[in-house]
Amino acid sequence: MNAKIRVLRFGHRKKRDIRVTSHCALVARAFGAEGIIIDGDNDGIAENTIKRVNERFGQGIEVRHAAWKKTLKDYKKKGWKIVHLTMYGEELGKSLGKIRKEKKIMIFVGAEKVPGEVYKLSDWNVSVTNQPHSEIAALAVFMHELLKGKELGKKFRKAKVRILPTARGKKVQRLEKQFQV
Repeated sequence: MNAKIRVLRFGHRKKRDIRVTSHCALVARAFGAEGIIIDGDNDGIAENTIKRVNERFGQGIEVRHAAWKKTLKDYKKKGWKIVHLTMYGEELGKSLGKIRKEKKIMIFVGAEKVPGEVYKLSDWNVSVTNQPHSEIAALAVFMHELLKGKELGKKFRKAKVRILPTARGKKVQRLEKQFQV
């Protein structure tokens, strides 16, 4: 699948969602999204987290703030398809075949109560499970299924370090400039 993927994190609240929003951004980055847009309080924490990760582990994602409604409408006008992750949606397996055919996908991830208008603006309302769960887990499972696991081998440009898989301990490879991916 060769789609552009962006994530819209709805309703960030700086007193409550600091780690959750940062973790949504980290999952979006690690699983292959090219950007995350954050609606809600602009506290700069997710941006700083991703900036540090991009500097050390390689360029992987852009972060910016924007209002959800204007963002969804603007993206729809540009031909992007909206996937709203919600426990009230259609089962993941029933939607994936159609979604995989798309070239530009915006994944809407909620924080607080999602307005009914989101369900109407979305091309798909998709549930990873119909039980209460974490939006971070839903994003990871959805992206993994969407990309059929191919995101697990993703290489990041301009990385200073690379984690080497090992059954025990930690192996970190420092990359020299000429050998960067």
